[in-house]
Amino acid sequence: MRGIIHALTPGDHFSPRTGSAIPTVVHGLAGAACGDKDYLQSVLVDGSTYRPRYESAEAIEYVGAGYPASWERALDLGLSRVGMPRVRAQRSYRPLVDAVRDLPSGVVVAHNAPILPRMLSSTSHASVFYAHNDLPRGMSTREATRALEPATAIVAVSDDLATRIASRVSSGVARRIRVVENGVDTETFRPGDGQQPGDSTRVMFVGRVVPEKGPDVLLRAAAQLARDDVEIVIVGSQGFDAGAAKSPYEEQLRSLAAAVQGTVTFRPFADRDALAPLLRSANVFVAPSRWAEPSGLTVAEAMATGLPTVASRVGGIPSVLGDAGILIPADDPAALAQALRSVIDDDAWRETLGVRARRRAEERSWRRSWQQLRAVLDEIG
Repeated sequence: MRGIIHALTPGDHFSPRTGSAIPTVVHGLAGAACGDKDYLQSVLVDGSTYRPRYESAEAIEYVGAGYPASWERALDLGLSRVGMPRVRAQRSYRPLVDAVRDLPSGVVVAHNAPILPRMLSSTSHASVFYAHNDLPRGMSTREATRALEPATAIVAVSDDLATRIASRVSSGVARRIRVVENGVDTETFRPGDGQQPGDSTRVMFVGRVVPEKGPDVLLRAAAQLARDDVEIVIVGSQGFDAGAAKSPYEEQLRSLAAAVQGTVTFRPFADRDALAPLLRSANVFVAPSRWAEPSGLTVAEAMATGLPTVASRVGGIPSVLGDAGILIPADDPAALAQALRSVIDDDAWRETLGVRARRRAEERSWRRSWQQLRAVLDEIG
């Protein structure tokens, strides 16, 4: 049995208490692989991070050195531009490398950590770089190629992301890129009772409340709808702390909400256990992202809940949604208002989209994702 060691970003939490995407993906993959007799899953995790932990993979704890502060990342960027190593990032990841150095040879899956493959070259482990986002801004083709050359494979969570990474590395490194699409837990995320006659239509956004995610676009669209039979629910905070002080952007959203004729409800960050019932309370889901989201985990979870979904045509979202929802241009409140109107006013169309969404989600299970990753692992031997 070969060991697969997932390396999370230093300080990230392998726990349902976080909304971070990478732990969700690792938990999904490891859970789907639990019956696989050829691979044993574990995860590197800072011992100070949240509990309870997911039980899908054994935790290998280490004493972390912290994630680089903004000034340290700026320093690293300057060093990289003159051909020198990113010493602050290396300091953060050194405890992970030390934690696996004496373990039996296996495969370390470096999630969003292009610095790790070269650092792991001093160990007996093979490495796979698993990209959930684009390579860091400021990383040149030369630096990216050098960083990823030691990786036995490079995984991207969508075709869109794979194309972007391929454009930033040498052709030799690009040939090692494989796509492993994110899955969804269709048992946890399942349809609710649906809209009852006489109820207002509840339109929900879930995610980090930052401009890139576009919740303001939803509020501007709701103002254009000018309807009192629509309730807008925005779930999330700037980060993954429900008790954090509101950012200026979050305060701006409260001002925009005043122009909406219907009800607007703001709910702070919800952890993984709270998310599924929240989605079941909605009638329509909106993902109005401005940035090119590589995949869109929440889109898939809304689809599994059987929600008609309206989302921006950016990044990897179209490959997740397919023809099971409505795609609109990013940053276009008028287009979003029109799409919402079509869903709200046509019961049959809304039901059709919900059925399509659930069916497509069922086709995109974590078991499917694990089989895609397993094919990559089998390929590298």
